[in-house]
Amino acid sequence: MRKLFTEWAMEIAEDSKVRSTCLSRQVGAVIIRDKQIIATGYNGAPAGAIHCTDIGYCIRKKRGIPSGQGLELCRAGHAEANAIDQCARRGTSCEGATLYVTTQPCVFCCIHIIQSGIKKVIFKGEYPTGLGLQLLKESGIEFAKYEEALEEERRASEEKHQQEMERVREFLDNPPEY
Repeated sequence: MRKLFTEWAMEIAEDSKVRSTCLSRQVGAVIIRDKQIIATGYNGAPAGAIHCTDIGYCIRKKRGIPSGQGLELCRAGHAEANAIDQCARRGTSCEGATLYVTTQPCVFCCIHIIQSGIKKVIFKGEYPTGLGLQLLKESGIEFAKYEEALEEERRASEEKHQQEMERVREFLDNPPEY
């Protein structure tokens, strides 16, 4: 059976996170518009900066700062922001695109998402603050957990398949003469 689009897209986000240089959490993202990949991203230090994997520690972990807090001390740009930045760097609009990300976006990434013109976010997991999702909701950005989006697509795909099978039966019952 053909892989669902949402499943395929999230696998690309998952594959992207292996490039992460963050010692705390590996996150990957992919931005897709019109069923085409326009950017990928993963979390890590900015280009040219020293990575946490190089220095051997995470300052936030070293100080015992909980997840979602003390982000101003983090050397890493987030996967979502890095993917959006890749679009900006190449002059590619995110307008109307969908972002697939392996972790629920933080509030700062949600602001970037809103400002970039992305219209839909599919994510895995949960983040310790709900403000980001509240901002997405207020801004009319559609969002869903991966499992929910996958189930919705599966139902729609099954309906479409049934309709296509009707067309196939009709074709087979009345084959065209070439």
